[in-house]
Amino acid sequence: MAARAYWKGHLRLSLVSIKVELFSAVAHADEIRLNQIHKPSGKRIRYEKVVPGIGPVDTDEIVKGYKIGKDEYVVLEPEELDEIKLESRETIDLVQFVDHCEIDPRYFEKPYYVIPADEEVAAEGFAVIREALRDTQKVGLGQMASRGRDYVVAIKPCGEGLLLETLRYADEVRESDKIFEAVPDIKVDKEMKELAEELISRKAKPFKAENFQSGYTEALRDLIEEKRKSGAVSTSDGKKASKDDGKVVDLKEALKKSVSKGKSSKSASGKSSKRKTG
Repeated sequence: MAARAYWKGHLRLSLVSIKVELFSAVAHADEIRLNQIHKPSGKRIRYEKVVPGIGPVDTDEIVKGYKIGKDEYVVLEPEELDEIKLESRETIDLVQFVDHCEIDPRYFEKPYYVIPADEEVAAEGFAVIREALRDTQKVGLGQMASRGRDYVVAIKPCGEGLLLETLRYADEVRESDKIFEAVPDIKVDKEMKELAEELISRKAKPFKAENFQSGYTEALRDLIEEKRKSGAVSTSDGKKASKDDGKVVDLKEALKKSVSKGKSSKSASGKSSKRKTG
């Protein structure tokens, strides 16, 4: 089944306007969703909308409200909310360009792939904008409206296409200063820092997302399959997680052992290779 476009419209840079389509860059196909079940009957638990002292209510009696105090709400009617919903603008204007590193990672929200519409003029203009962004190493900033709300967006080259990422607004990101106040001010030991840097350097390599798998998801999938087939879970292998023996860990000593262990493994590997080639 072909992917369905999330949004269709125009991408505009000054007087250049091209037709584009957006597709979600995130897949949820492997997400395992669990429901709450009434164990004695095996039936799924459903939730009723109730009002304390009144009981269940009809859907057409429900409106939305904003809490302003204890048991006090500003009631908002559906038609009032509809009136302030933003119509989906058909154009994303690139109004500013910045280096990618200038955008704090906390602002990135959700990624979308951008491709040109099925026409030659759009494809040519699309390629021009893509390559200009690539050569200048800049990210384009703009705004778009979709499904009743507006977004700040960042656009950059991604392979043969573009990647659009919606950004959070400034008031949606919590300030870190007050939270980080709890972090004690410690003078870092130079030798310990150098040992940590050596460990980091050894483990540094290009990022490949496929190298990381969700152990929980795989275990949950296996458990579900086992329960489906037998209705019971097999007993554990008897192995127990090691417990803290109460000893205080010497951080510097642990770092030294980690570095030494890495050197020993590397040395053993080298000797093994020599024996094989000899």
